[in-house]
Amino acid sequence: MSPIDLQHLPSSDELPGSDDTPVDNEDQNLLPNVLLFLLNSIWAQQMDWYFGVDMAIYHTTGVNSRVPVVPDAFLSLGVERKKGGKSRRSYVVWEEKGIVPALTLEIVSQQPGGEYDEKLAIYAQLGVLYYIIYNPEFWRRDEHLPFEVYQLIDGTYQLQIGEPFWMPKVGLGIGRYQTVFGNIPQEQLAWFDEKGDRYLSEAEVERQQKERLAARLRELGEDPDRI
Repeated sequence: MSPIDLQHLPSSDELPGSDDTPVDNEDQNLLPNVLLFLLNSIWAQQMDWYFGVDMAIYHTTGVNSRVPVVPDAFLSLGVERKKGGKSRRSYVVWEEKGIVPALTLEIVSQQPGGEYDEKLAIYAQLGVLYYIIYNPEFWRRDEHLPFEVYQLIDGTYQLQIGEPFWMPKVGLGIGRYQTVFGNIPQEQLAWFDEKGDRYLSEAEVERQQKERLAARLRELGEDPDRI
């Protein structure tokens, strides 16, 4: 491979924001965005992270810097929430002080997308520390587990055990849980703290507060429905 000319790399304005490949199931949009909305609450006061959904990552570790890898989601640390105060069209590593994502997420779809081989190799070469593959429907077909976390150790991805899985270099855990979304029972992904407790959404926190208040009113002999 010929050396990369770092002085003449294209800018983010010249590069497409995605590969324009449509998702083939709704969870590929829903689940990463749920994680993003949770992070906006958990890390509301932190300005040094970025979570991208279905966004192209341009890097210099492949054969062509204009050919991106596009995970379903990724998390980078030590970068601006808004680059220069503006929304990113893509994530261009050479414009991000060389910072590569600390975590990438792929949700396996009906059409296999190289999650267990091609993309795994790309993320390892790129230096992504944690690679999560979520495969709730086709894991038997692919002879894998429904939820897998790989950690980059000495340049090679090694499958980790335990769920939720705590990622000390990210400061978050990730795992699955059962919920009801839009009145439909569903499994979703969520962030967890070091103790293994799930971070709740703002709606869940508000609901718990209302339930505690109602319980307290009943203890005092009041009917919360009449207040």
